[in-house]
Formats: sequence, C-alpha cells, structure tokens
Amino acid sequence: MKKMAIATLKFIAILACLLIISCSPNTNNSSSQSTTSRINLTVSAAASLRDVMTEIKPIYEQQKTNISLTLNLASSGSLRQQIEQGAPVDLFISASPDHINMLQEKSLIIDESRRNFLKNQMVLIVPQENTASVNTFQDLTKDTISKISIGEPQSVPAGKYGKEVLSSLGIYEAVEPKIVFAKNVRQIVNYVATGNVDAGIVYRTDTNASEAVKIVANAPDDSHTPVVYPIAIIKDSKNIEAAQKLEEFMFTPEAKAVFEKYGFITLEKRE
Repeated sequence: MKKMAIATLKFIAILACLLIISCSPNTNNSSSQSTTSRINLTVSAAASLRDVMTEIKPIYEQQKTNISLTLNLASSGSLRQQIEQGAPVDLFISASPDHINMLQEKSLIIDESRRNFLKNQMVLIVPQENTASVNTFQDLTKDTISKISIGEPQSVPAGKYGKEVLSSLGIYEAVEPKIVFAKNVRQIVNYVATGNVDAGIVYRTDTNASEAVKIVANAPDDSHTPVVYPIAIIKDSKNIEAAQKLEEFMFTPEAKAVFEKYGFITLEKRE
C-alpha cells in the first residue's frame, strides 16, 4: 500500500508539471512568429526617384507595420543588370520602358503586374550664375561652351532621352566632343551645380535636388520619346502578395500627391 501511495504521488507530480508547461506562454515560439511575420520588400527604383521614394517609404511603413522597405536606387540600366544577375528584388520602377522590356523578354517580371506609372519632362539646366550664358539648347554649340553633361545613353534613360533631344535639334554631332557622360541623373546635377560642366540635360524633377542649378529651357515634347516610368513585380520575389499591395499603394491618391509634390506627372488610371 505504501509503495502504491508513493507511485500515485509521483504520477500526480509529473501530471502537474506537464500541466504547468502546457499552460505557460511559449516566448520563444512567439518571438519566432513575430520575426517571421515581418516582411522586407526590396524596391529597385531609378535614381531620379530618390527623394520621392525616401518620403514614400515611412508613409507606407506606418500604414503597414509588418512591412519594411529597402530602397535600392541607381540608374535603371544598372538595376536591370542586377535583377538579371539574380539580385533579390521585389518591385522594379524604371525610368524607361526599355529596361522593363528587356526583363520581360527574359521572363523575369510578372507580365500582368507591369503598369505605366509616372511621366517626366526633359530640361536643360545650368549653374545659378550661368557665367557661360547658356539660355537655349542651340547655345550649346557655341565655342565658349566647353563641357555639357548627359547620362550614359546605354544604361541611363535620361541619357538616352538627352541624346534624342540633341539629335532631334540637329546639334548632337556638333556638341558630342563636349559631352561628359554621367552614370545617373544626380551626377549630372552635381556636375552642373559645382561648375564642372556648363550645362546638363536632366529630368525636370531632378532640379529639386539642388538650389545651385536652374532650368533655362524645356526640351520640345516631340524631340524625344515620352519619358514614362513603368513599374513591375519581379517574378522571383519571395513576397509577391505583399509586393502587389505595395504596387497598388503607388496608384492611390495619397501616393500620387507625394509624386506630384516632387514634380512628377501621375497617370489618371493604370495603363
């Protein structure tokens, strides 16, 4: 009887321990769930979107507390090459359809996610002092103008558009020896702001980046292909549903207001 009583007590003690363990909160599991529920989205966007995307990022993260955004900003050509080489990207915003086209041809984007997103304008900028007296595109041909800057046409959409403008106006060959090619539009703005070149061709929105430059001429609309920014989700994204929601946010009135604040032309509807 005594042995039976001891065995019974041991059984009751073990049962009590099991009940305590099962009822105790599993902090490690909770922490793991909390960690895995947070999603990071990488957005590769054209360098000309630097300021506006920097403002969009906290707005979206405040609305979607389980989402964090990593911004990868560079020339559209460089970003495309990164994606082709397998870089982990969820959403791509290019400053030209060309680079989205190349990815689409290689089946690297989700076709139905592709949309025309924003529009921009090409302008001629000079330093605020404008000591070289550049007031028109034709002035770039003057002997007194030694250097002008445009983006590298093969990798920088602004460079492609800039070359089109100069070619359309019939002055590309005359000014080609003066051209200093840049790796992105912000570099062009810096060249002009510091006086390293006499003038540069950039997007209108890029002039907001420096008070040391000013616009002296707008490129005629028919002098270049339309400056359109397409957006698309990368097929290898690990968070396609979250990327879709972020893309939808970009077309909301709230997001459009931010883009327009920086001078971009937003599309009235998804195209």
